[in-house]
Order: sequence, then C-alpha cells, then structure tokens
Amino acid sequence: MSSFQESLQKFKKQQEKCQSTLVSMAARAGPSKAAAPPRPAVAKPPAPAVKFSNDTERLQHINSIRKGPVGAQIKRVIDLLLETRQAYTPQQINEACYVDINGNKAVFDSLRNNLKVHYDGNRFSYKSKHALKNKEDLLKLIRRYTEGIPVIDLKDAYPTVMEDLQALKGAGQIWLLSNFDSQEDIAFPNDPRVPIKVDDDLKQLFRGIELPRDMLDIEKDLQKNGMKPATNTAKRRAMAQVHGIAPKPKTKKKKHEISKRTKLTNAHLPELFKL
Repeated sequence: MSSFQESLQKFKKQQEKCQSTLVSMAARAGPSKAAAPPRPAVAKPPAPAVKFSNDTERLQHINSIRKGPVGAQIKRVIDLLLETRQAYTPQQINEACYVDINGNKAVFDSLRNNLKVHYDGNRFSYKSKHALKNKEDLLKLIRRYTEGIPVIDLKDAYPTVMEDLQALKGAGQIWLLSNFDSQEDIAFPNDPRVPIKVDDDLKQLFRGIELPRDMLDIEKDLQKNGMKPATNTAKRRAMAQVHGIAPKPKTKKKKHEISKRTKLTNAHLPELFKL
C-alpha cells in the first residue's frame, strides 16, 4: 500500500511539472493569434481588347499618297503652293500635304524644273506667268498689251485677279472680248487718256457693212487689206478632219434665223462706239 502511495505522489509531481512547463512555454510564445479567415477570391478583370492606334487611318492615307504616281504627288504640291501663295521647305511640304520630297528624287527633280514652281535652293513657291500683286499691277500689264492678252494667262496671277478684271471692265478701263475660235476672253486696254468721238455717219457706215458668211472669206478679206487674221480656219478644219472630228452642227433658232436674205452687219458690237 505504501508503494502505491509513493507511485501516486510521483505521478502528481510529474503532472505539476508538465503543467508548469506548458505555462512557461505559452508565456514565451505570447498571446495566440486566431487563424485569419480565408480571403474571398477576387475576379480578375478581362484583358483589354487589342486596339489599333487612332492614327492608323491617317498613316494609311499618308502611305497611299507617297506610293501614288509622281504626277499625282506633284499636283498635290502645286495645288498647295497655288492655294496658299507661300514658300515651303521640303519638310513643311511633307507636313502640309504628306508628299516626301526629300525621299523621292523623281518628285523633287520634277518640282524643281516645273514651270509653275519657283525653287530658290531652299523653299518652293508658286510661279505664275505674270508677277502681279494687285489691280494696279494688272491694269499696267494690260495697257502694255495693246493687241490684247488672254485672260487664261492672268487667272493664276493672284487670288482675286478675276474679280479685279471684272472691276476694271465695269470701270471702263479695259475691254473683255471673246476669241472666236477658243471662246476665251481677251483683255484689251481702254486708255481713258485717249477719248475718241465717232460721228454718227461713221457709226452707221460701220454697222451697215455686210460680213462674209464663211470665216475663210473673212480671213481672205483681212489679208487683202494687209491685216493678219487672229484665226486660221483652214488649218483648224484640216486638223479636225485628220482627227475625225465632225463639225459641230449649228443649232437652229426659231427666232432670228439666218437666211440667204439676212444681212450680216457689225451691229452686234455696240460697245466699240459711244452712243
């Protein structure tokens, strides 16, 4: 019995020792942390769709211009120079109309030798046939051409040249008459410093002159009187036959029909005389 008591006492002491050991270990480890609850899975956003650059369309346009025909690129540059009337370097032309002059020798050489382009070694600018800046310059030029100057040679002189031509005509400073063959207007000077007064008898005589019906006869009559015709009907008709161009049929009008009895006169040119 005594041996049993001794064993029991030893067991209790071991239990106490183990308990004190556990308490000391817990004190060293600090307060126990509760396990964190698992975080909910966050859904990842879908990958953004692949987008082309917003500049793609412009780059495709530039590429189509630079790969286009040389003539089309030259026209694009000349249109820019004509519209703006400014001088551009090759880099500025590239930025303005996407024609790479420095990168295309054929375009560069063609522009440099073009009759409508002036190149000073650094910049390109538009070159009109006549260097005019305003209406005063225009009037001075027309007065130098006493036999007339084609309007087509003046159209690109400066942006408002056509308006100035009409203003000069309205002011009585020039005449604008149509060429018989080309139907293009010819500008003639009307110098107010030389006023001409024509007698009524001379006016009636002029208006009563009967004109030949065929332009060939008119040209012959002019040559007989020592004047050079402005037209060459024989040559024009021969060229038309060579190219197989049929003469334009004359439109018949119900009123004012020209018959064999009709008398052709100069009455349709009243502006040549002061009434």
